[in-house]
Amino acid sequence: MASAGEMIILDAIPFEADERGVLAALNLERDAPFAGEALALARQAAPVARPKGIYKLSAVEAIDEHTVALDGVRFSSRVLRVNLDGRARAFPFVATCGVELETWSQCHKDPMHMFWADKIKELALRRAIEALGQHLAARFRPGQRATMNPGSLEDWPVSEQPRLFSLFGGAAERIGVRLTESFLMMPIKSVSGVWFETESGFVNCQLCPRENCPNRRAPYDPHGLERDFG
Repeated sequence: MASAGEMIILDAIPFEADERGVLAALNLERDAPFAGEALALARQAAPVARPKGIYKLSAVEAIDEHTVALDGVRFSSRVLRVNLDGRARAFPFVATCGVELETWSQCHKDPMHMFWADKIKELALRRAIEALGQHLAARFRPGQRATMNPGSLEDWPVSEQPRLFSLFGGAAERIGVRLTESFLMMPIKSVSGVWFETESGFVNCQLCPRENCPNRRAPYDPHGLERDFG
């Protein structure tokens, strides 16, 4: 039986720069100008890439209306508190494209190549998140789950990142991810958050008013915060 505190590190996640996925990420058709050059760059990146991730099983404890603790570490967020209401467990995580791919990308100075390299790093990060999610599903069978990320909502600011990282006891550094003084992650193509079980579903975007966001996954609900989390 799994116990709170169990931690899983995945540091050998395979990455393949398949043609269809790369072209879709770059918004290129196969016969488009420079498509061959872009694919060649992706093939160059594939053997270098080492996407990685870490997650753990954490015990949930409600503290007050705006505070919830994971393994004793307190987080201040009304939305997170409500989303974890009645839950006994949650799964904090960190995923990254890897320092290897980040170092590789810095060798490219041509603006077009830099843009392509950035998109390739996003693909590697996506692969890391996917691998973590698959492992979690097989190991803990959480059913439907949703995610919250520090900094995605005003209610849960990026300044809470150090508390999230403290849950891993230095293991995040083992996969090459560190925090800057402004709480951003390096490599840039990294993501942290908390997975939690849900029957109703939740997407950060529902409560985020930012316009023209290229990563939006759900329409903004201007009444959602007050209605569901007030």
